[in-house]
Amino acid sequence: MLPSSCDTFVALPPSTEGQRIVFGKNSDRPCDEVQEVVYFPATDYGAGEKVECTYIEIEQVQHTYAVVLSKPAWLWGAEMGANEHQVCVGNEAVWGRESADGDEALLGMDLVRLALERADTAERAVDVITELLEKYGQGGSCMEDECGFTYHNSFLISDRTEAWLLETSGKYWAAERVEEGYRNISNQYGITTKIDKEHPGMREYARSKGWWDGETQFNFATVYSFMTTARIEEAGNRYCEGKKLLEKSNGHITAEVMMDILRDKDSGINMEGMFMTTGSMVSVIPKDPALPGVHYFTATPDPERSVFKPFIFVKHLKPLKETTSPSYGADDPVKRKPRFQSKPDRKHELFVKHELVAAIIDSHKERGKKIMESMRELEKEKMTKMEEHLSVGVEEPDFLVNLFSESVKEEIAVYGKR
Repeated sequence: MLPSSCDTFVALPPSTEGQRIVFGKNSDRPCDEVQEVVYFPATDYGAGEKVECTYIEIEQVQHTYAVVLSKPAWLWGAEMGANEHQVCVGNEAVWGRESADGDEALLGMDLVRLALERADTAERAVDVITELLEKYGQGGSCMEDECGFTYHNSFLISDRTEAWLLETSGKYWAAERVEEGYRNISNQYGITTKIDKEHPGMREYARSKGWWDGETQFNFATVYSFMTTARIEEAGNRYCEGKKLLEKSNGHITAEVMMDILRDKDSGINMEGMFMTTGSMVSVIPKDPALPGVHYFTATPDPERSVFKPFIFVKHLKPLKETTSPSYGADDPVKRKPRFQSKPDRKHELFVKHELVAAIIDSHKERGKKIMESMRELEKEKMTKMEEHLSVGVEEPDFLVNLFSESVKEEIAVYGKR
């Protein structure tokens, strides 16, 4: 499996318009995989309780924060998401000198969800992930298949004030703080000589393996990856193209700009083929803690033919039924060993409707064009309403309890007008 999937972006003032942080990610996964968008409320737990992740069980904490997640429907973790404290996390597959093959442990996607459930700042999320990495390790197949597709992980994490890039190789890691401007990651190590936090044994391990002589300036990407940093900057790859698209709007990056970047097919960021963009997310987080963050999710493949629908954390939120996949509990083929002996139907309601409309868009040019125009109008209408909340706050939180689900129903109604 070629290392060519996922792109994650963050932009901070002065790269953005207004005092806002804009986060975005495309989740590029096997084309037949369903991605669901789900909400879990904040929860208290008793002493000694456990949490069952995708492959292993670990100790639960006393309190988990409310989270909204975009996740492959077959696993426990998430590709990307946000929590009630406006922490956003997305992960990327990375490959390097260290083998990613190993026993089942925590998936990078499990670590995304665990960080969101347990961290109220971006820096705390770095600590949560690295502490869990040290205790439980990372490993296990990242596809609903016996093929054993495995990788190490990098994470882009943001909150109201800053962002962190965290890159791992087995249990070793390095992290870089980003306080202004923009940053993007695309399946390659990107931390070089600016390292703000690190595993205490990371440099010595590299020296013991002969990857670093212990004297030259330590460059994490050069030491731990197969490729030099020059390869990472090579023209034409998605990292470089993403960087160009951010630079093009530098100083004026908004949610709309981020959505356009995620929809860009020429760059390969909106991926097509056996690996394709199966879900997308854009979050807008004002630096002012009195204002809400708005988190947009597609819950459907190909952002070009999807609607980014808004979610805001308020009290008394309801489950997101239309984008929640069927649950098979203990009978799920992922849970039973040997794993992955069959694949149940994981399509949620919106996915089924979107699949039908995507076929119409492909086969009927004029009808497809009208549907796409209506989808964009709906998205624009929602974004205009969200701008009020981003500017002046939420005056009637009860009106937003079903915001995402109502937006999904409106999207399905647009499909029905075809």
